[in-house]
Amino acid sequence: MDFAGSLDTRWQRILVGIAFGIIAAAVMILLRSVLNMWAPTSGPFALVYPTVLIATLYGRWQAGLVAYVICFLWAWWGILPETHSFRFVVPTDPSRVAINAFAAMIVVIFAEAWRRAVREAAAARDLEIERRDMLMAELEHRTKNNFALVASLLSLQKRRLDDPASVAALDEAIGRVSTFAGAYANLAATHGEGVHVDMHEYLTDVVQRVARGAFESKVAVAMDIDQCSIPRQTAVAVGLFANEALTNAAKYAFPEAHDGKVDIAFKCHEKGWALTISDNGIGNAQTVGRDKAAKPGLGTGLMAAFAQQAGADHESRISERGRTLILRRESE
Repeated sequence: MDFAGSLDTRWQRILVGIAFGIIAAAVMILLRSVLNMWAPTSGPFALVYPTVLIATLYGRWQAGLVAYVICFLWAWWGILPETHSFRFVVPTDPSRVAINAFAAMIVVIFAEAWRRAVREAAAARDLEIERRDMLMAELEHRTKNNFALVASLLSLQKRRLDDPASVAALDEAIGRVSTFAGAYANLAATHGEGVHVDMHEYLTDVVQRVARGAFESKVAVAMDIDQCSIPRQTAVAVGLFANEALTNAAKYAFPEAHDGKVDIAFKCHEKGWALTISDNGIGNAQTVGRDKAAKPGLGTGLMAAFAQQAGADHESRISERGRTLILRRESE
């Protein structure tokens, strides 16, 4: 904390530093006056050192110097024998006073040097964080562009094919690549270069974008998303998991414009967070009783990868009422 650091002009900072030094000295004098009731004239300069240290660290060298002068002279005049006088009674007192004055000044000098070193290190750290945020934003922008380029190349390749199965496979690949590009574009456009992401705003945008493009009007989408923030990279993984889960629900849970409902909930608590996506679609309900040894699809593998990226556990529950996907992370 720097009480003078937020002021605009140099003279304002100097005046605030002087005022802080006076306040620090006044507090020391008050405290020393109380201690004098039990230990008069003992350790006259003992409280000078912490006072000038605190004044310098929080009010700059001007505060430390003012506190040093006031506290030292007051201790010499009011505590050192003879009290209320600058006269020396003990022959060793002159050297004693000189040594304490020199030591207190050393505290001011080194406290100011340390304060400046800390401020410079903090400024360098903030600059490095800003540079890394810019690089991260550039990386995400390039990632989005690369996904878009891949989708365009796949579209060109699809036009050259006549096999319906190959065309369908490429359509699915194009859809997933476009999904990734959209997720990164949404995050970059909405949240800039922050380290943490507001999940209510971000996840709402993700769900609305998928719902507009993937679900028929007969499918109702309900959201219950808490106002909380999580780290940026974790938010990307959660958004991609939700994107893939909703895309799969649109594809398999509601075939032939079947009506239904999808519920998305994101809940934060002291120990972590949980994302729940459930639907009452007939497509997933029909998977009950199928061969459990069947190889999982690409969507299942992608969601597992996104869960790992988020550092979370995920599970899928299928019943006659539909399917529920849960992505959960508990803090250690």
